[in-house]
Amino acid sequence: MAKISPIQFFRQVKQEVKKVTWPTRKEVMQTSFMVIVIVAIAATFFFFVDQFFGWIVKLIFGLGV
Repeated sequence: MAKISPIQFFRQVKQEVKKVTWPTRKEVMQTSFMVIVIVAIAATFFFFVDQFFGWIVKLIFGLGV
């Protein structure tokens, strides 16, 4: 690979950044909202699964229910 000068490197970086398609504010808000909703659903699901398995373990080992 040929060596390039730092100035040339940064020019190439600047050209590549101009080619990036950045998301709109609306797209960012929609995807952020969806991530928050999915995380909340997953957290709720795993909370109840954990509670269920904790109850089963207490039953098995007789630690009182």
